Amino acid sequence: MLERLRADKSIAIACLVVALGVAFVARGVMAGVTGDDRAGLPVAIESVSPVPQATQAFAGTSVFVDLLPGYSGELTIDGVTIETVALDDLVSQSPSSGSQVSLPPVTIYEAGNATLTFTPSANAPIEAFSEGEHTVRLSYWLVVDGRQAARTYQWTFTVV
Repeated sequence: MLERLRADKSIAIACLVVALGVAFVARGVMAGVTGDDRAGLPVAIESVSPVPQATQAFAGTSVFVDLLPGYSGELTIDGVTIETVALDDLVSQSPSSGSQVSLPPVTIYEAGNATLTFTPSANAPIEAFSEGEHTVRLSYWLVVDGRQAARTYQWTFTVV
């Protein structure tokens, strides 16, 4: 004769607790938002660095913006508007092909990648970031629309 198995209540409760724990962890992983998605960047901005609200940037860190193709922009850091120079213009002014191009201490715009890069250095408007919070204001626009159609995005980062 087959004997009926009795379910032990403590095992059933333990299984239920484990199943709920696994479900909560799975939901947290699926709903978690990190990186650029967390930053809530406008559609035309693919990424920025340092990331918004970064808490441990270094004094010599570069400010980098990756825009969608066809966009250009300008950086204002801590209220100082940094001149923007197109890399293509610097290369075309180079004395001979194959020679090193000296980058001026300004924001460098690479049209082919639609990126803006500013690195603090000697003779730059900002030679190094001081300890504390810094604010970056990006004005960006579609090149075909011109600067008068500019939009802005602002973020902060903290230097340690």
